[in-house]
Amino acid sequence: MGKRIRIVVILLISVALLSGCWDRTEVNDLAIITAGGLDLTEDRKFGLSMKIYLVSPSSSQQSDSYSAEGGTGPSVVRSSQGLTMADATSRLQQVLGRKVFWGQDELFIFGQRLAKEGLAEPIEFLTRHPIPRERAHVFLSKSSAKDILQLQPPIERSLSKALRKMAENQTGLNITLKELTMMMAGRSKAAVIPLVDIRIEDGKQAAFAFINGTGVLKNGKLIGSMSDVETRGIMWLRNEVKDATVTVSPNKGKGLVSLKLLKSHTELIPQIKAGEWSLTVQIETQDDIIENTSDLDFSVPDHLEELEHELESDIKRRIQMALARAQKEMKADIFNFADAFYRKYPKEWNENKDRWDDLYSNMEVNVQAKVKVARPGMAGKSIFKPDQR
Repeated sequence: MGKRIRIVVILLISVALLSGCWDRTEVNDLAIITAGGLDLTEDRKFGLSMKIYLVSPSSSQQSDSYSAEGGTGPSVVRSSQGLTMADATSRLQQVLGRKVFWGQDELFIFGQRLAKEGLAEPIEFLTRHPIPRERAHVFLSKSSAKDILQLQPPIERSLSKALRKMAENQTGLNITLKELTMMMAGRSKAAVIPLVDIRIEDGKQAAFAFINGTGVLKNGKLIGSMSDVETRGIMWLRNEVKDATVTVSPNKGKGLVSLKLLKSHTELIPQIKAGEWSLTVQIETQDDIIENTSDLDFSVPDHLEELEHELESDIKRRIQMALARAQKEMKADIFNFADAFYRKYPKEWNENKDRWDDLYSNMEVNVQAKVKVARPGMAGKSIFKPDQR
């Protein structure tokens, strides 16, 4: 009898354990955010826009999504305004039948008007909130962030994936929310953020977003922007060039040569001597010729050396362009020079940190580039040229 009672008790416990999750949340009950946009309205309120993925959209929802939001995918854009970011988020929840879920948010876009006023408050909310991803990518929109969210990419399934892939493919800077926060709170109080613009081809419905330059922040506020060419100089100085194709025109030949970067390394060497602060930038790269339309034969050592010098000059030119804008014009240390000096001269840095802007803007920066072409190949030799007989 005792054995039978034990079996009954075990069965009852097993049935209780198989009763399911009483506090579960169904996916269909969530408003899954895939991208967030933050703007400043004309009456100086925070504008919050969210790209919401429709888990099980009906045909009518898809139709409304296209006509109202300018997209063709299973998603909609919903917006709200508030006195603070938390207030705008709360008001957005009031107009949604589903619970807002930030866990899948892959990017945040900040409008240019908001960035000029300052990103400290929205960044504080996003980093304090327990759910938004710190590894989400961040971008700065030349138009309003809401305009970007309403675009539907022509190739990728979602806007967030399209912009994320562009950043990861090194078409511009690749900055996450965590990295932006660390730069804004860093020793130099300067930060960079990739700029997003809208390109229109074959009518408004074919418009798409792409990375086009860099925004420069100082003390949390947008103070200027840089072009794509200047952005490449920023990436060289920050040791963030991992994949690149460079085309140069050798001085001693006719035509163009394109090279693909195989690997690179940038080292910042600070120096304080007799009260003078200076910095040397040493860049080493290894490249591969992927196309040669010039009349030069790069199996000839002199021709190959000339090409390497030409590429070194191109790297220096891009860096000097970025330095001239950031160091002399904006006086924003977006290259992490402050950290380099702090690591080598912590005592001197602490004694002079209050006048870092003046030291940085008047600092002599010596740029040294060393390029090695690993595989010149056979392109440009006579066997590829037409018979002259």
